[in-house]
Amino acid sequence: MDTDPADSTLVPVLPLPEICLFPGASLAVVVTRPAALAALQIAARTGGPLLALAQREGASGPRDLPAIGTLASLREIQEIAPLEHRAELDGLSRAQVLSLVGSDLLVAEVTPLSDGDASEEWGPAVEALARYLHGHADLRVFLDQQPRSGDAMSWVNLACQHLPIAASARQKLLEATAAERCTKIGRGLDALLRKEHAP
Repeated sequence: MDTDPADSTLVPVLPLPEICLFPGASLAVVVTRPAALAALQIAARTGGPLLALAQREGASGPRDLPAIGTLASLREIQEIAPLEHRAELDGLSRAQVLSLVGSDLLVAEVTPLSDGDASEEWGPAVEALARYLHGHADLRVFLDQQPRSGDAMSWVNLACQHLPIAASARQKLLEATAAERCTKIGRGLDALLRKEHAP
């Protein structure tokens, strides 16, 4: 994994229980924890990114987080109740955590990770996604309604973010390069289809 500490930056951390945000995809989340709300408010005040990190179920504490997450911009934040806010995030790029400070509100020193070129593997992955969506019209409608970037990988990243797979598998997809992600999601979708159509 290519990381350059010289490119590092400090960003507030938004832990997302069992949720991964992928580059080029968008996500709406409801935040109730004061520390998570503080991270959103810092991003809103500074106009800078925050780091979305998937917090797995059964995590031993607030610092028990993966080393790879997604730098995100805060598109909108709305107060639903005094301790409940809805935030809309846009995934920008994957990032590697170099260090993590804080006990409740966390700040990470991160460096961006290159996604690499997925040109050869992208086509087969999108074909596998089309096959899967052909038999899942409700999911197709849902994905069509999701905001995404114009990047070619956005469909693959949306699939990684929303398909019915375990949170740990989703995190492994996020840790993979774009080419590896295409290969894995393509194989995974075809395996899901075979399982669903098995007698």
